[in-house]
This record gives sequence, C-alpha cells and structure tokens, in this order.
Amino acid sequence: MNTDYDLIIAGGGMVGSALACALGDADLKIALLEGAPLDRIRPGADLDSRVSAISRASQRIFAAVGAWDGIAAWRVSPFRDMRVWDATGFGSIHFDSAAIGEPLLGWIIENRVIQYALLERARRLPAVELLCPAALETAQTLDEGGWRVCLNDGREFITRLLVGADGASSKVRQLASIQAGGWSYEQHAVVANVRAAEPHQETAWQRFLPTGPLAFLPLYDGRCSIVWATAPEKADTLLALDERDFGAALAAAFDLRLGAIVEVGPRAAFPLRLQHVHAYVKPGLALIGDAAHVIHPLAGQGVNLGLLDAATLAEVILDAHAAGQDFGALKVLRRYERWRKGDNLLMLGIMDGFKRLFGNTLPPVRLLRNIGLNLTDAAGPLKNLIARRAMGLAGDLPKLARTAG
Repeated sequence: MNTDYDLIIAGGGMVGSALACALGDADLKIALLEGAPLDRIRPGADLDSRVSAISRASQRIFAAVGAWDGIAAWRVSPFRDMRVWDATGFGSIHFDSAAIGEPLLGWIIENRVIQYALLERARRLPAVELLCPAALETAQTLDEGGWRVCLNDGREFITRLLVGADGASSKVRQLASIQAGGWSYEQHAVVANVRAAEPHQETAWQRFLPTGPLAFLPLYDGRCSIVWATAPEKADTLLALDERDFGAALAAAFDLRLGAIVEVGPRAAFPLRLQHVHAYVKPGLALIGDAAHVIHPLAGQGVNLGLLDAATLAEVILDAHAAGQDFGALKVLRRYERWRKGDNLLMLGIMDGFKRLFGNTLPPVRLLRNIGLNLTDAAGPLKNLIARRAMGLAGDLPKLARTAG
C-alpha cells in the first residue's frame, strides 16, 4: 500500500504523545496531530489545576522513551504515603511506601508538564513529524487497507494505521462507528490548588464523603491539588463561593485534617462518567486512553491505564514490524486489544464498585465497609499486593513499563 505515513496518531495529549515517543526511533514514518499550539501547552509560572497521580509503571514508560528528565526539569511532587478514610465511620487504611520496600508510591504532576515534555521529546525523534496545530476532520477506510485522513486545514494523508488518542469524545471512534457504553455518575469534580495551614507530608489524602470522595494531593511547592467529587448542583455552589467561604467549606469537608485552608487558587469543575468501548480495534485502526475507556478519578488510575495502552500498542507494532507483518492487520491489532481490554475492564469495575460502595448510606453497608477497610489495613500482605498493583509493580506489563528508570 502506498502511504504518506505508516502511522497517524490523532491526539497529542499525554497518551498519544507517549505512543509517538515509544515509536520514535523505529524505521517508521509517524504523524502526531495536536490541536493546540505548543506555546499554549507550555507550562506557566503557576501550577495548573489539572494534575495526575503518576504510577511507578508510568514513570518507567516516561524514562524509557526519554521524556522523564524533561518532566522532572519542570516540577514533580513525590508522594510516599496514602491515607484513606470513611467520613461516616471508623474505617481507614494507610499505604506506606517504606512498608513495601519502595522509596515512594508515585508522583503528582501537572498534565500540562507531562504533555509538553512528551511533545518536546517527540518532535526531536527521527520517525515523528509533529503537526501542530492540526486536528483530524474526517477519516475514510480504503478498499486496499488503511485510512484516508483529512485535517482541519485541508491536508489529506493516507496511513496504514490510524490511532485514536483524542479523548473521551473521540472523533476517530465516531468516524470508525465504534460504539461506547457507560453512564454518568451524576457528579462533578471540583479542582483547585490550595494551601493548608499544616504541611501535606508528601502524602496523598482521601476522605470518602457520602456525596463523593475528596482528595488532597501533594504539590512540590507545599500546596495541595484538590479533587472534590460531588453532586453537580453542589459543585456549582462551591464554584460560586468566594475564596474565604470555599476554603472554610473545604476544610470542614476534609475534617480539618490539614488545618485551615489559607490560600485558594482558581477553581474549575468537570463531569464524571464511566465509559468503555465495545472494540479497541478495527482493521487499520486502534483506540487508546480515554478514547477507549473513561474511569472515575477516585484512585487516579485514568492516565496510567492510558499510558499502559500506549506502551502495549507500541510493543505490538514494533514486534509485528520486526517480523515483517502488517501492523495494521486486524489479527495483529487484536493482540493489543486482548492484552489491555481485560485489565482495563477490571480496573473500571473495581473503581465503579468503590464509588458505589462508599456512596451507599445504608447502616449495614456502612458498617461492613468500615470493618473491611480496617481489616485490609491490618492485613499486611494483602495491602502490599494492592499497593504494588496500583503502582504498576505487578501484573502483565509491557516492556517499557518494566524498564528501570
């Protein structure tokens, strides 16, 4: 097949740019489409309110593709402990990195820092052409295989493989007629950077309220990034409060665990939902990250799942290419789907179960979940297994996630 590119990645966010970096040294011709100009993505002087909890596996992927130094040169915040408790009872659990022989559990990093460092790395790689700003407008499958892609600036290209890394409302998914199922949680997440009177202790904190979880995530400058899941009307009320009243409401909801809130940054809110596609692949097409699955943010696993998608798809492509196979063929792409779909569905199910369990106010359920939290906290081997799995230190990981970095 006569093509302009071997691979077109629609979406230069964290997951799409990670895939480009993972393939950037291969004997391939890759186009990475990013809709925003680079100078709008470049991190500013102040911290952005959208952050991600980056697992050890994700950090290894960043290191393996040569982007970690660029990320760390901006600002990263390690967290070494995680404390979770139920606001309506006596149950709590504490994850301690030292207890499992690790220096830390993960990092809290601004999404913009990660994306910018990955894009900067991608555009220096020989196989990658960064088309920025540019976005996919239409795509049509070809009789001889592959896809004809038209961009919003009128350019047209033919590619052997089109990858949708373009988010929860993926245009690639829609153009490929791949159906997605799921539901709204009828919750919005309020996000902001705040400063508490007491230090965050390099700890990720999460209190489960009846209306949804409230997380305080440690930032490098001593502030915390908060993610407060609540009913949409309550979120609107919180956004409308002045800084003093919002800080007071936040401190009360957090049970004053870190004292009063003495500084409040800009606030925003976004709706929460669960979503999962019926198929990750079609001939000449694959979906990764939020284009394939959207998860509740209560455990911060969303971007980590997407990065594992990217690393896995890269491994499948490179293995097929080295063997002289067509990596756009459905039988090749189904290896990626089989590898990732089960793990992603399992994590979506667990997080959905946690959300519903902690949102249930029936006294017997409340009692059982508090007992369960305390029993798990006391069961060292089980707790450590949960921690290692969440950190990406266990499971069927792609090679990039197993590389020391």
